[in-house]
Amino acid sequence: DYTYSFSEGLASVKRDGKYGKYGFIDKTGKEVIPCIYDAAYLFLEGLALVKREGKYGFVDKIGKEVIPCRYDFAIHFSEGLAEVERDGKWGFIDKIGKEVVPCIYDGAESFSEGLASVKRDGKEGFIDKTGKEVIPLIHDYAYSFSEGLANVKRNGKEGFIDKTGKEVIPCRYDDAGSFSEGLARVERDGKWGFIDKTGKEVIPCIYDDADSFHKGLAAVEKDGKFFYINKKGEVILSEH
Repeated sequence: DYTYSFSEGLASVKRDGKYGKYGFIDKTGKEVIPCIYDAAYLFLEGLALVKREGKYGFVDKIGKEVIPCRYDFAIHFSEGLAEVERDGKWGFIDKIGKEVVPCIYDGAESFSEGLASVKRDGKEGFIDKTGKEVIPLIHDYAYSFSEGLANVKRNGKEGFIDKTGKEVIPCRYDDAGSFSEGLARVERDGKWGFIDKTGKEVIPCIYDDADSFHKGLAAVEKDGKFFYINKKGEVILSEH
């Protein structure tokens, strides 16, 4: 009744209609993990998030529930740890189910480049994998690190910090995306452009919308037209 993408050799499938159950098949179509779960997600780092009787846990590729379904919510593993929610608070577990960061935060994002964004009392900062708060929780919002920098929001504006917490690109933009291939998309006065890691606006904020760079190109929109630009801002592919 439903199929999900293959990941690490297995795919989640659903059987028996609206109120059916989920399991996993291999690439021959063999049901290697029975359809017994209320929900089942992608395999990542060898484990898949599953839900049963309203609680979340993780199974391995032979169907063993290595982390019992006991959490109110959970997110997939990233860099060896997964964020989990219990009684409205978030923390992190390792792959044997040990709670390495206690469930004390109001929110959390996955680990990226060794750090994870966490939220408490309406402010966000970063912890390392021991749970130490290495960047104070002083930001209105803090996104995951990418290419050594993290997008943060303070006083309604966005900028970037490094892993010491230093604001290397001031919070002066209305919106921003993570760095990708050395550039980050930024919005100012309703228009998008791109900056480098020094904060220099290498492609002016002239676009109505813009996606991050991927393989040297970024998709942008201007005056209802969609096209691709390179890192010099030159149009490479345009809508005909």
